[in-house]
Amino acid sequence: MDLQLDGKIAAVTGGSIGIGRAIAESLASEGCKVAICERDNPAAATRQRTGQETLAIAADLTRPEDAQAFIDGTVAHFGRLDILVNNAGAAPGGVLEGLSEEDWEASLQLKFMGYVRCTRYAVPHMRRQGVGRIVNLIGNDGIKHSYWEVAPGAANAAGQNFTISIAAQYGRENITVCAVNPGPVRTERWDGLVRAMSRDMEISYDEADQLAPRAIPLGRIAECDEVANLVTYLASPLAHFVNGTMIEIDGGQQKPLMDALRDR
Repeated sequence: MDLQLDGKIAAVTGGSIGIGRAIAESLASEGCKVAICERDNPAAATRQRTGQETLAIAADLTRPEDAQAFIDGTVAHFGRLDILVNNAGAAPGGVLEGLSEEDWEASLQLKFMGYVRCTRYAVPHMRRQGVGRIVNLIGNDGIKHSYWEVAPGAANAAGQNFTISIAAQYGRENITVCAVNPGPVRTERWDGLVRAMSRDMEISYDEADQLAPRAIPLGRIAECDEVANLVTYLASPLAHFVNGTMIEIDGGQQKPLMDALRDR
């Protein structure tokens, strides 16, 4: 299937590792020129793997001026912006009494406000073009609640509301917006998350590592490429009519089973 992405310009936040890197490489493999926002310089690896032109712009998306510099820098280099994938950011897991004010602030500043900032600066460019596509990588915590993921759940619920709201606002201008809500994904962060679960729940590492897979009918967590493949399709012109929609990619995860297992 031709996804009609050849020559499109995509901007991906958090694109140097994990899901973001897989998305950048997947888009590039379909012919996109990709700008990658991260705090280091990730573009060389994506270029080496795909042969496509890539641009790395270091930015801290908790700073509005950095978010604007990333978006404006992408347009200045490539001449336009067809696709924005908001992916950067993570929120600390943990139970309420273990989360500090700083944890809550960090959850909202990057995972939520980083998306708001990049979208805010991307929309004017897309308006001038008369078309645009925004895909927000959020997470299933916002709709599948768990007490150990209260901070990510709050940030993700805000992101999901934001997605649906701006899809209604900008769809009439041919700028469409959707969200992808992954469940657990095997990224570089997974080991740290398992260790935090083990600590907070006072269970062994092996027990914590099996909580998520045992709550998923497929018996495993997702791989980065599986998420990237979905995002690439949704970013393509073939899916432009998918607007104001959120899609879970979590293998049918049943979060209450995780709580039941760890509360035994």
